[in-house]
Amino acid sequence: MKNKRKIAVITGTRAEYGLLYWIIKKIHDDPALELQLIVTNMHLSPEFGLTIREIEKDGFPISDKVETLLSSDTETSIAISMGLGMIGFSKTYERLKPDIVIVLGDRFEILSAVAAAAPFRIPIAHIHGGEITEGAMDELFRHAITKMSHIHFPSTQIYAKRIIQMGEQPENVFCFGAPGMDNIKKLPLLNKEKLLKELDIPRNKKIGVITYHPVTLENNTAESQIRELLEAIKSFKNIFWIFTLPNADTGGRIIIKMINYFVKDNPDNGKAFSSLGQLRYLSLLKYSDLMLGNSSSGIIEAPSFCLPVVNIGDRQKGRIRAGNVIDVAYCKKDNIVNAIKKAIMPEFENSIKGLKNPYGDGNTSDKIIKVLKKISLTDKLKKHFYEIEGNR
Repeated sequence: MKNKRKIAVITGTRAEYGLLYWIIKKIHDDPALELQLIVTNMHLSPEFGLTIREIEKDGFPISDKVETLLSSDTETSIAISMGLGMIGFSKTYERLKPDIVIVLGDRFEILSAVAAAAPFRIPIAHIHGGEITEGAMDELFRHAITKMSHIHFPSTQIYAKRIIQMGEQPENVFCFGAPGMDNIKKLPLLNKEKLLKELDIPRNKKIGVITYHPVTLENNTAESQIRELLEAIKSFKNIFWIFTLPNADTGGRIIIKMINYFVKDNPDNGKAFSSLGQLRYLSLLKYSDLMLGNSSSGIIEAPSFCLPVVNIGDRQKGRIRAGNVIDVAYCKKDNIVNAIKKAIMPEFENSIKGLKNPYGDGNTSDKIIKVLKKISLTDKLKKHFYEIEGNR
């Protein structure tokens, strides 16, 4: 009997797990493949919702847990977490001996996972490479991960071109769209009545979704920026705000603390959740009136719901966006207030009806799995720098 191809999938956050869900499921269900699910970082933290329980509830076997997260979000603790991650992942690879490792995105724990795989000569398949986020240190991590990876699944042709510009062989770059689109197409989203009941949202107000992450390439700006945002939304008493709390990045805890103070002092105007899960989160996007913050979800998933998005600051600067995004260059109260007013105007809402999402059609995971099953791994470890015609 032919040996199964062992595919390790690494997940460290609730959002990333949601994007990887259909890939994980298809590997798990395929008799020719063996799923090795490696859970790390925020999934293992009670502070961030202990979201490993969601994975267990979905019925996927967890092959290993890699502890990386410290109870601090300083620059030193993030760097130490990266070191702990490399130690933990090295022990995991030694035990599991995967044939391929799949990673998504650009977070620090993913960089640790990829770096640790290099001495084991394990090919890396990287999803969402080639993107630009100028305001986050993830920008540096993403491109480093790309250069340490062997198989690439960018979400748009522009991103695919960037990966090739970085010297990656075109035959190893497969542009199938963003896997997050699969959830929108395949999940049976909640109806509005059920969603409002589950989240305890008042029926007589508009709904606004807020996800605001620290801008990690700026120094000590998280507190002042979230204060400006919270002051801005106080002007809109007719909007009920649902906060999804930020990731474990430098400065993230002060944002969480201030959001929790806000919802405690303004219970009629907002609620905060450490994790909604993909089903409730996407259902929320479907029935919301606007989105506010600096999350990639506003750029990638929100266009599928024709949802107006007020995108604040530089964190997503450089990413391809659809016409639903209103960019606010500086995180200042008046700028945010004006952008929200524009977002909820009927004229703007009408202008984005029928919007086409530039990130794909919702069949990405099937295509990725087909490549991972068939692609030859014997020639992947010795990388050759691809020279674009005219640059030689």
